[in-house]
Amino acid sequence: MATQRVKQLLPLLVLVALALAPMSAVDAAALSESTLVISSPLAQAAGPVTLYSASTEQIATLDPQRTEDNVSIQPVENLFLGLTDYDPQTNQVVPELATSWERNDGGDVWTFNLRDDVPWVRYNPSTKEFTEVRKVVAGDFVYGIQRACDPRIGAYYSGVAAAMIKGCDVAFNTPVEEIGEATFEQVGVRALSDTQLEITLQGPLSFFESASGMWMLRAVPRETIEEFGDAWIEPGNIVTNGPYALEAWDRTVNRIYVKNPLLPADVNDYGGNIERIETVVIADGSTIFSLYQNNEVETTGVPQSELQRIQADPELSKELIQIADLTVYYFGFGYDKPPFDNVHVRRAFSAAIDRQAFVSEVQQGRGIPMAHFMPPGIIGAVPINEVGVGQPNTPGFDAEYAKAEMEAAGYPNCEGFPEYTVVTYQGASDWAEFLQNAAQNVLGCDPGLMTIEELEFTVLLRTIRSDTPTIQRPNMWTLGWGPDYPDAHNWVHDVLGCESENPFLRPCNDAIDGVIDAAATEANGPDRLQMYRDVEEAFFSPEGDFPIAPLFMGIGISMVKPWYTGPFTTDGVFGGAHWSARSIDQAAQLAARGG
Repeated sequence: MATQRVKQLLPLLVLVALALAPMSAVDAAALSESTLVISSPLAQAAGPVTLYSASTEQIATLDPQRTEDNVSIQPVENLFLGLTDYDPQTNQVVPELATSWERNDGGDVWTFNLRDDVPWVRYNPSTKEFTEVRKVVAGDFVYGIQRACDPRIGAYYSGVAAAMIKGCDVAFNTPVEEIGEATFEQVGVRALSDTQLEITLQGPLSFFESASGMWMLRAVPRETIEEFGDAWIEPGNIVTNGPYALEAWDRTVNRIYVKNPLLPADVNDYGGNIERIETVVIADGSTIFSLYQNNEVETTGVPQSELQRIQADPELSKELIQIADLTVYYFGFGYDKPPFDNVHVRRAFSAAIDRQAFVSEVQQGRGIPMAHFMPPGIIGAVPINEVGVGQPNTPGFDAEYAKAEMEAAGYPNCEGFPEYTVVTYQGASDWAEFLQNAAQNVLGCDPGLMTIEELEFTVLLRTIRSDTPTIQRPNMWTLGWGPDYPDAHNWVHDVLGCESENPFLRPCNDAIDGVIDAAATEANGPDRLQMYRDVEEAFFSPEGDFPIAPLFMGIGISMVKPWYTGPFTTDGVFGGAHWSARSIDQAAQLAARGG
């Protein structure tokens, strides 16, 4: 079944040319001199094959069970192995720590047979030495999955695990003061032996094979976590089992990873040659672009002002690539405070946004307008913009409908509408400004009613957490969702479902959430497809609930040096990209850097 899904997905990715530049939105903050590790092309002798990169974003955590954003998922993918993996070229589910797996006739009990030769290793940044701690065993997965069900770690993906694993939901919903060792014994995971793991699901979940390699379900070393506590992920403390190990991590300055020589050669072997990754954290994307032009980093995002010049340049244009990742961006609404606790207001604000104009003016054409949530290529997704408000040439946008909904909310022509706050991540304040203009021009709202705040991404995530006091939460925010696995459940349940750890605080609705739950255990076929169409219509049709205002599917353009190669257009569509699938022509790199 997984092979069939991939055959459907990959041509569609090429067809629609979905993309996101790997460099995140630009922060306007000034760049301190201490941030720059590389300042000019230096004469450089040959050493480890090194990928030099830069990022505007800081890593929130390297703890697999606590990881919840793309910036952190990337290193976790390379530090820790999963039961399964996505092949970086084909996106087929392939073995990683599991060599094979099977499920029972009922489809709810899965047995994974594990390798016995993969070590846990500790890397000493001072001595540059790797030490084998012991071999990875099935009990490490038991501990990791039980830990994913622990509400005390405060992780978004605990809710995702709770929806999959039998008994995980019970543990996850246990009051903190009542939690003990027995709490996690009811979680449906057990070691049949050191090399055999059994996982019992909430039911015959058809998508579980494609989700089995997710980061929160990965093995972690219990003794290391118990020894160091939250500091277990720091350089020198951390014990990992993946193709790379952590050498340095200064949150606001840099991070460095080195190849793990103790990993068996046939594990995660995708043909790359990179031995070292050095990433500097730089707040300004334009500075990263300058470093790229100076041959100091291998890849960069492309500033809007530079795109036409680069496209016209016969040499530089060869370095442009598009990277598909199926991410859909949106404005989220907070149900817990007026005025967006009112469904008519949510409908009005969503319909007031001209997505075609937004993509053209704000995104400079880098996007596909979206009137609903699931993108094409996801199992269960409706054809793009076949559901939603608006016409085919204006998906999601209907000014007259927006005005009527605003009047139905009790705010005709925005009269009496209260002040509200919109929080954006770095570089997306122009999204809120576009919304501000739409609210004025379509709904008649005074622009002064809207307060716009721009936050660093990890701060934004903390601000909108479901357990943040309502008074501290914004009314609206910008966010995007890229798939963890290619199934509709990952979208409508894991993001919008009332029982997930979503930040909207959307109350449960049997007409919507009952269908979501039923679809999870329905075999793939016409009935399941119809269920997900019904869910999308329940959210985004004219009578929909609108927990979010979908905006666009990203089409980003990045630049990659000719000496840096890999499956950039397919790797990392689900989960993080694999550094072990990428290569550097070191002779060309050193020549360009003055070596």
